[in-house]
Amino acid sequence: MRNKNNKHLGIEIDPELHYKLHYISKYYGRSANGEILYLIRQEIKAFENNEGEIEIPEDINKK
Repeated sequence: MRNKNNKHLGIEIDPELHYKLHYISKYYGRSANGEILYLIRQEIKAFENNEGEIEIPEDINKK
């Protein structure tokens, strides 16, 4: 069930990239959405390791 506190992100993606995303996500046993979230988390982790932790504003859940 969808968490009402989570944000929704819609993106356009070309058919070849879409196919390859689904191929990779299936290979790793994840959904395409799960694969995207995994990749985003990995990129944030790498960024924070290089540049420092990103501080989250206290009012982030009010937006």
